[in-house]
Amino acid sequence: MRKTELLIPAGSLETLKTAVIYGADAVYLGGEAFGLRAKAKNFTQDEIRQGIAFAHEHGVKVYITANILAHNDDLTGVEEYFQELKEIQPDALIISDPGVFAIAKRIIPDMEIHISTQANNTNYGTFLFWQQLGAKRVVTARELSLAEIKEIRSKIPEDLEIESFIHGAMCMSYSGRCLLSNYMTGRDANQGACSHPCRWKYSIVEEQRPGEYMPVFENERGTYIFNSKDLCMIEYIPEMIDAGIDSFKIEGRMKTALYAATVTRTYRKAIDDYQKDPKIYEANLDWYRSEIGKCTYREFTTGFYFGKADSTTQIYENNTYVKNYTYLGTVEAVDEKGYARIEQKNKFSVGETIEVMKPDGRNLDVVVKGIYNEEGVPQESAPHSRQILFIDLGEVMEPYDILRRSEMS
Repeated sequence: MRKTELLIPAGSLETLKTAVIYGADAVYLGGEAFGLRAKAKNFTQDEIRQGIAFAHEHGVKVYITANILAHNDDLTGVEEYFQELKEIQPDALIISDPGVFAIAKRIIPDMEIHISTQANNTNYGTFLFWQQLGAKRVVTARELSLAEIKEIRSKIPEDLEIESFIHGAMCMSYSGRCLLSNYMTGRDANQGACSHPCRWKYSIVEEQRPGEYMPVFENERGTYIFNSKDLCMIEYIPEMIDAGIDSFKIEGRMKTALYAATVTRTYRKAIDDYQKDPKIYEANLDWYRSEIGKCTYREFTTGFYFGKADSTTQIYENNTYVKNYTYLGTVEAVDEKGYARIEQKNKFSVGETIEVMKPDGRNLDVVVKGIYNEEGVPQESAPHSRQILFIDLGEVMEPYDILRRSEMS
């Protein structure tokens, strides 16, 4: 059985550390330029250094995204950026543009390079092409089925790695190459500034009747004709492994630490259970399904993995998320009284029952017995986002425990 890497997105230093503690084998992140998530917080050079140091201390790799489709005026900046990364030394670069690839090979010849899904990697010939140029790994296009990926595996060398998405948001455009955002808002999705117009609601206006909006219907499902469901393959770990995939990639560099913890812990346990004994995996399927539903998501789909997705399985008929749990904060430290220090994310109150999510897979129901500000003054509730608080939960917490509240009645 091939060793399977669990690759987790990190949009901030907080989420990177959370992903590492909750079971990632590797994390991927963007610097302040040349990645495809311009709206994410992203990392300064100093934060990249801190993130790499923390990850490496825990035996976890760090990959840096530089996967924009570059224009002429990007190339000088790319050269300067790669000179900086040469000194920082991440474990790999994720690149889609051949010009950017050539710069990386010239400036950091020993750096491992992974070819982004943005490069439209749909056949084994493409995989072999990139390997001949020096790529170590190629990320499959999201439009491929598991049967196609398995065929690619059979036609490429064993040391050429395959990475495929296993969970997260899907793009309605082929391999993410979308022009809607640029056309409608002037923000180029292929330069990292997507405004997500695929999530908007559309109507038709006839040229001679301006202002008269006619609804667009797809059967009875509504008008969100571009809006895809989220990918979720938690029930199909055996099939993903059988296809010969080396790295299971989670999407979501703009997500919270709660999201990172939830998907990391769930997929970590599912992969480990299956590789230990497939019967353990089968016995725990209900737990995986339950846990993966505790982060914010759109309805789930298996995408193209079992054949071409049709509108009944791929299109999501509204633009709202399913939100079963609210993120309250992550335990940063524990004081001499045993109170948990957190930076509060959402409101909660004394007397509420909340859930503590632990990296080892346990979930504990606890009652909030007290909330104190930094001066030790008690509060009945925590209404102010990002306030530093000390929480008495009746039990001693540990750093990286996550506090969340169920919103399911």
